[in-house]
Amino acid sequence: MATEPSQRSYRAPCPGCGAPVDFKSAQSTHAVCGFCQSTVVRDGETLKRLGKMAELFDDHSPLQLQASGVWKQKAFTLVGRLQYKYGEGTWTEWHAVLADGSSAYLSEDNGAYVFSTPLESQRDLPAPDHFRVGATTAFNGKPCSVTSNQQVMLISAQGELPYLPELGRSFAMVELRSQGTGAIGRADGEVLSIDYGAQPPNVSSGTSVLLDDLKLTGLRSESAKEEKGRQFACPNCGASLTVQLATSQSMTCSSCTSIIDVSQGIGGELKHAIQDEPVQPLIPLGSTGQLQGVQWQVVGFQHRMGTDPSDPDEHFGWEEYLLYNAKRGFTFLVDSTEGWSLVQPTTGAPSMTSSGAQSATYLGTKYQLKESYSAETTYVAGEFYWQVSRGQKTSNRDFVSGKGILSLEQTANELTWSVGSKIDSDLVAKAFKLDAKKDLLKRSDAGPGSASQKVGCGTIILLFFVILVFLLLMSKCSSCDPNVENCSSRSSGGSYGGFSSGGGHK
Repeated sequence: MATEPSQRSYRAPCPGCGAPVDFKSAQSTHAVCGFCQSTVVRDGETLKRLGKMAELFDDHSPLQLQASGVWKQKAFTLVGRLQYKYGEGTWTEWHAVLADGSSAYLSEDNGAYVFSTPLESQRDLPAPDHFRVGATTAFNGKPCSVTSNQQVMLISAQGELPYLPELGRSFAMVELRSQGTGAIGRADGEVLSIDYGAQPPNVSSGTSVLLDDLKLTGLRSESAKEEKGRQFACPNCGASLTVQLATSQSMTCSSCTSIIDVSQGIGGELKHAIQDEPVQPLIPLGSTGQLQGVQWQVVGFQHRMGTDPSDPDEHFGWEEYLLYNAKRGFTFLVDSTEGWSLVQPTTGAPSMTSSGAQSATYLGTKYQLKESYSAETTYVAGEFYWQVSRGQKTSNRDFVSGKGILSLEQTANELTWSVGSKIDSDLVAKAFKLDAKKDLLKRSDAGPGSASQKVGCGTIILLFFVILVFLLLMSKCSSCDPNVENCSSRSSGGSYGGFSSGGGHK
């Protein structure tokens, strides 16, 4: 069980209201008074008031101040919280104090969590614009992929903090994902974050963690959540809506299908976009099912359309279901004409060959490039942990190795890798109790008849005639619309994650 940090704590009265303000770590220089929201800084044995902190956005996280756990056999306690805003929404970092008094951070990463500790750079860091998203660089001699370069700002804070960026001031946050290998020759899954809100910039190194593995105690219970304020009226049609998930940045109205941005809270004016041509998911939102030993709930759905840059007239569609588990975070169930697959964003980055990026290696497995294409989101429903919107566009590349799939999705400011494998449609039907839709769920995994079966000459002639008639009909008209159906024989393996937020700090 985690214990309180062993170093001497420090307490002083808040210069704003006189309430006690505690510092459990000798490295902490700032704090936010829990009573009057004053921002204070330590100056010797006294506190100076710098101003007042904005109210926290209630993200309904299971984490809270004074929750404790164990990381790499080291006890820690959560003593502070930072909330940041970037182009696609908000994210939260929790300041943890280890038993020796040192600082660490527990932060969000693509709907999961990363535990990070400070890291010293062996050389002076260049300006943020030196890091081009998609490029390969080296940090302390380790090869890394530049996966994010965003302008961010602090919007609120709580508790005890080792440093505090100026409230509302924009600064750069750069993210690198390691392409290095660990002791056993496999990718080490390290994510490096460079925070230009401080001078010199703060650097941290993190790895992916599960909340269960941290043996956390003192978490916020479901009964303690204040659901008031999470219900609101749709800004388009007025229907009553409720935000179900703690980390939702956007959601859709079940009545008029409008996309609503809830990343800034729901107390003020809400931005929304109207959608037409509704798409009905085969797996209903809210459904629960067990896949790979984990119980998942379907919380989001999006239809996407791909275009081959070498053939702009060729379009193909696929669908992605966003699945959620309270302890595991998020993963994606992808439905394309080539089959179903279960995938999730990676923490580290694969290494790619320099000769045209025809292959990529991740966790010791080499994947071959299957296709490159442009992708666009055409319809969404449910809730999402990133700020999804219709018309979002990305550049994608899919790599395959047997049933394994590795996917790269890139925008100007962000790059996301995802990894997973194909699964049989029968498993999907069984998991979500959709036996009545079993035939509708079947994809290419059903396959043609056995190759060993004999086919007569008459059968071949008949098949040729049928195919010829079919092609003539298709040349005149087609009832398939890739905007709303998975209708192309050429299909992406899915872009696995949509335009999601990446990063050890996002």
